[in-house]
Amino acid sequence: MKKILVVSGHTDLQHNSFANKIILDRMEEIMPEAEYVYLDSEYPSWEFDIEREQNRLRNADIIVMQFPFFWYGVPSLMHKWMEEVFVHGFSHGSKGKALVGKKLIVSFTSGAPEEMYTAGGVQGYPVEDFLIPLKQFAKACNMEWAGYVYSGGLSYASRHDDEKLRQMKEKAIAHAERVAEKVKSL
Repeated sequence: MKKILVVSGHTDLQHNSFANKIILDRMEEIMPEAEYVYLDSEYPSWEFDIEREQNRLRNADIIVMQFPFFWYGVPSLMHKWMEEVFVHGFSHGSKGKALVGKKLIVSFTSGAPEEMYTAGGVQGYPVEDFLIPLKQFAKACNMEWAGYVYSGGLSYASRHDDEKLRQMKEKAIAHAERVAEKVKSL
């Protein structure tokens, strides 16, 4: 059985998330065998236990990074985690072989609807174009890019509209199920 590590990079999952919280809760229901790391609650001071995090990564076969799309990339907490945990000699460089062959799945949401992330759309580019740094991150760390799961139109700002809330909940649950399907296909 493959070992799955799911890392939540939301900066305040309990108080400022709707969709990512639902996604992660559903993932825990359908993939209870996975290890879940909630960076915001485990490291509220943003001071990481580097050895612990590196061991988690070493022990995983599949790594899922779950986050809301903030300013066209990962949230600041997840970015800091990446900077401090994925260091030369561990994840890359001539001696950095700890992650060779591990599969990376990126799972993310945006408040903006999917149609805004198209060539000529409001955001100007397809969502795939914004993933190039993460693809290169996987390549630099000798991980296998296993793709992504993306859902747009999941805006925390809409949480007070009952109909939008219902639609977003359904979409978030479907997102979690797509992540689980992708994991199981590897």
